[in-house]
Amino acid sequence: MPPGVYGMQDVWEREGWQQINIEFLLPTGIYLNFPVARSDTISTIKKMVWKNARNEPLFSALSDPDAYVFTCINMTAEREELEDEQRRLCDVRPFMPILRLVAREGDRVEKLITTQISLLIGKGHHEFDSQKNHEVNEFRTKMRTFCEERAQVRQMLPWEPWMEFNFPCDLEPCSVVAQSGKSHSGKKILVNVKFEGSEETFVLQQDPQDLPMFLKRNALRKKSNVFRPAKQEKPEDYTLQVNGRWEFIYGKYPLCQFKYIFTCLHGGITPHLTMVHHSVIIKFQEEQGGLSNQVSRTRAQSKPPPLPLKRQNTSSLWSIHEPFYIYLLQGSRVNADEGMKVKLLILFTCFIRSVLWVYWKSLLLWLEYLDCPLAWVNTMVFDYKDQLKTGEFSLSTWPSVPDDKGDLLNPMGTVEKNPNIDSTAGLLIRFPNIRPHPLYYPPIEKLNELGMNGEKVVATKEEHLKLREIVDNKNYTEFFEDEKELLWKLREEVRQRYPESLPKLLLITKWNKHEDVAQMVGLLRKWQDLPAIHALELLDYSFPDPHVRSFTIRCLGNLRNDELFQYLLQLVQVLKYESYLDCDLTCFLLERALSNKKIGHFLFWHLRSEMHVPSVSLRFGLILEAYCRGSIFLIKSLMKQNEALNKMKALNDFVKSGSQKATRIQTTEDMKVCIKQDTYMEALSDVVSPLNPSIVLCELCADKCKFMDSKMKPLWLMYKDKYDHVGIIFKNGDDLRQDMLTLQMIQLMDVLWKTEGLDLRDKLDQAIEEFTLSCAGYCVATYVLGIGDRHSDNIMIRETGQLFHIDFGHFLGNFKSKFGINRERVPFILTYDFVHVIQEGRTNNSEKFERFREYCEQAYKILCRNGTLFVNLFALMKAAGLPELSSSKDIQYLKDSLALGKSEEEALKNFKVKFNEALRESWKTKVNWMMHSFAKDNR
Repeated sequence: MPPGVYGMQDVWEREGWQQINIEFLLPTGIYLNFPVARSDTISTIKKMVWKNARNEPLFSALSDPDAYVFTCINMTAEREELEDEQRRLCDVRPFMPILRLVAREGDRVEKLITTQISLLIGKGHHEFDSQKNHEVNEFRTKMRTFCEERAQVRQMLPWEPWMEFNFPCDLEPCSVVAQSGKSHSGKKILVNVKFEGSEETFVLQQDPQDLPMFLKRNALRKKSNVFRPAKQEKPEDYTLQVNGRWEFIYGKYPLCQFKYIFTCLHGGITPHLTMVHHSVIIKFQEEQGGLSNQVSRTRAQSKPPPLPLKRQNTSSLWSIHEPFYIYLLQGSRVNADEGMKVKLLILFTCFIRSVLWVYWKSLLLWLEYLDCPLAWVNTMVFDYKDQLKTGEFSLSTWPSVPDDKGDLLNPMGTVEKNPNIDSTAGLLIRFPNIRPHPLYYPPIEKLNELGMNGEKVVATKEEHLKLREIVDNKNYTEFFEDEKELLWKLREEVRQRYPESLPKLLLITKWNKHEDVAQMVGLLRKWQDLPAIHALELLDYSFPDPHVRSFTIRCLGNLRNDELFQYLLQLVQVLKYESYLDCDLTCFLLERALSNKKIGHFLFWHLRSEMHVPSVSLRFGLILEAYCRGSIFLIKSLMKQNEALNKMKALNDFVKSGSQKATRIQTTEDMKVCIKQDTYMEALSDVVSPLNPSIVLCELCADKCKFMDSKMKPLWLMYKDKYDHVGIIFKNGDDLRQDMLTLQMIQLMDVLWKTEGLDLRDKLDQAIEEFTLSCAGYCVATYVLGIGDRHSDNIMIRETGQLFHIDFGHFLGNFKSKFGINRERVPFILTYDFVHVIQEGRTNNSEKFERFREYCEQAYKILCRNGTLFVNLFALMKAAGLPELSSSKDIQYLKDSLALGKSEEEALKNFKVKFNEALRESWKTKVNWMMHSFAKDNR
């Protein structure tokens, strides 16, 4: 090993090294040294140790192999017990080639699960323990109990509710299904059905509106006629599975409402289903619950009794009248010239009066040098138990840049300290001891007591008209003083007649006034639940009050699982500016994730994908740990997915490196050779797709895999099973969250359109119709979202004629320019080539084109009606830190494109202008595409 180089990092990164000499230290004091294969599992290595140790002294002193566990020093320089003996040595990656065998202590199952969870989430339990933080410890204990209890309840469910958790139905919106039923009235569909364990198939004719029960009954009748079974079988004993997927057709929905059958129906494809007996499902359920029950029993036996609560003297915050103050004791590691003045700005996130009153309970400290922000840090004035903080606190700050000065003046930033304490400015502050006993924020009972005495008011006709004018203003940003007074005076009227205007009322509430706060909390208790389109706005950082957030979660609790899934990306981002670990939103997300496996799957990956971000790694890691405790049976599948992603990343790095030295043909061949290695084939085969948990990526077709020619060299990986081929694209090196957000918005648009009976995708058999409808959808979507970089490489067409876009690196009007010239000078892409197809190649076919225009206008009007929803969802994504979505001004493009605050007639008039502009200026698009192709060909 070269001087100054330690560890085996380079060894594990070289795929070619097959044998490694390992030193083994046995508990008997015996030392062994022999080579093992990189791909050997820990279990295999242990057998080899026992075989070699037979010829050594004191072998008889060793107990059974299961009584021992290997330990090593891992790449983070920590001692790790290798409880999971199915892991390979190359996955363990010891820091040095030394394995020590020690007697196993404690419960093996518990330790194994803990190790697996640590490896899966990328943060060891010892890292949580080392925090020595009471909030962290109490949160872990509470959430573990919370999640394990829900797992136990889930395992006791009857088979159908249990199916709804594991395999939720993937359905189309009802309206478009109804429209579909009308257009196919009287037309039967053919369904290919086979029974599990048999290759015999039956083709059955069904009405698209039939329920799954009718199809099962027909399948059993057909089977009975062919095989004459001795025992009569009942359709209730079976469920229908989509061939090759973990997707099932069941419940009281028409067949055509299931997304799989709907897609087959409109694509002219015969659905292929398998009849699965319930005994198979029940066996699967029992296997799933076995490990969870074992862990729960072990925990119950070792759980200590709770400690008795100690009574102590406390005071309410509202009984104190001294002014509030803090001491700045010391600043350290400040990045500024010596001798120059550095200002410390201390900003409360609400008003402070001489009477102690900090309702939002947050404090922002901001270091400034020559009017240039250097660093910032948020800390809570109250702890997680609502107790006013006392004593000294060391705060490590977050670095700042000049451009985000304005954005620091809000409570959106994390309340976590920067974990990189050696490389960032530090502040030492002290909160005073105002009383010799703890001070608590008043409980809700106290607020309710104070809020009961609200005055009764009578409004004039003019005031009613003015109130209506205020609540009708959708594009509000601020209020005049007289408007604030009227809103507050008529707050009961707002609750009864304009409940969706709650955000306006909350914004003008005087949160520094005890009586007003109590009145607002009392109103919230009586406020009717709001639909998601309005409730989501209340999750913005502008509404941090815990009672408001509890009300919001109460409203979101009414969402169906498919609706909640549509907003999951935003809800995860909102977690970033929650004040405490234990909050209503965290509990809500965990509860829904543990009652619906699809939501749980995507919650896991949304959180896991940001574990490298220091400001959220603690919070997200704790939520991931809790989720895994309630989903023990999923850990192996998730670990397999994680391993596959790591191998894809390694393969992508290999391709990037190779493409700089060799031709594309040679690099492609080298890539295939790399894929065919056992370690790659094993890791990348038989893995649940992280993009869709109902799809299993079975057999990797190495010879059909390739990479794409763009800068990041995305991988194109092809899989097959006995029924179908599946392709996935893996891209590494770009931040794809903006693409995720754009795709989510397009998906939401599609749902809204279909709900109103407008299907702009997979609709008719003819390819031209398919092109026309999908083109209308993307014209409207790309205009509303302001999607840029729309060149010919980013617009695709399927063989069916469906047009779709890829690569959403620029949105909200952030268009590319070259030499100061805007390269995209049209509202959306509508070239004469597109028009030529829409008009079926005939220049005089204006009827077809006018129908296309009507589709676009209808689609745009539907989006405008739901404009508030899109604005709210984008606002909640500000916490994600996307370059093109970091402040309120970035959302102004969306408000303008959706004509928020304007009438439908005004909005449509503006859209017609943009439509005509896109058509008239389409020659500019052709020039842009030509220049793009020229630049690409001359790279």
